[in-house]
Amino acid sequence: MAESGTPGQPSRDQDHRPAADGSGSAHQELWTELTRLADQVAAGKFVGAVVPAWRRRTRGERRWPVTASVAVAIVLQLSLSDALNKPLPHYLLPGLEIALGIGLYLANPVRIERRGPMIRAASIALILLITAANAVSAVLLIRAIVEVLPNTSTAGPLLSSGASVWVTNVIAFGLWYWEFDRGGPVRRAEGTAVHPDLMFPQMTSPALAPPDWEPYFVDYLYLSFTNATAFSPTDVMPLARWAKLTMAVQSAVSLAVGALVIARAVNILK
Repeated sequence: MAESGTPGQPSRDQDHRPAADGSGSAHQELWTELTRLADQVAAGKFVGAVVPAWRRRTRGERRWPVTASVAVAIVLQLSLSDALNKPLPHYLLPGLEIALGIGLYLANPVRIERRGPMIRAASIALILLITAANAVSAVLLIRAIVEVLPNTSTAGPLLSSGASVWVTNVIAFGLWYWEFDRGGPVRRAEGTAVHPDLMFPQMTSPALAPPDWEPYFVDYLYLSFTNATAFSPTDVMPLARWAKLTMAVQSAVSLAVGALVIARAVNILK
């Protein structure tokens, strides 16, 4: 039985449908067209029509670039001598990093689309372990250079250790930028954040980028690399205070490690 409206008000069918007689043919055509467009929107046919991509809901980015970078960082940590991994056992932190990395891979094996408190905590813990292990190695390396310890008496091992610490530093801070910019990769894919923490050139000049462009991990890794080499922002501008402070810390660490290692190596070669 059709539901009738209250006195003086049209029924539910009358609210949403045109009249059934011939006088409403124009309205009927309009209603049909609107229904067709609504079905296409629901099917996702117009997802790419909204620009820019970083302001709308998109698919999560692929997992493998992050996994590959974490694997490189772990291998570089394992390649360091025991003297640069004190006071912890050589394989303790890399073992924990591998365990967390496997767990995160199982949670999002192809694309990073699942989000939850445990996944978020595991991701931050992994980055924190990589950063802490590399910070310990950097401090021990600087100490060895200043005190002219035996492991810094030859240029080859010194440059190798310094390069490992420096590259791991780039990867670690790239992970920090990637994890916290606009709430992380899942929140960025959802398009919920209005104000960016890091302003990429494609955001300020969308006409110079494809309509589907949005920052992925490689973009944050490039940001980390340029900040570690130029010791200042280059093409990506930090807007949030946490981003400014993080970039300042990375520049200081990179400058200290790079300057001391190069100076010591040059002195040895002379």
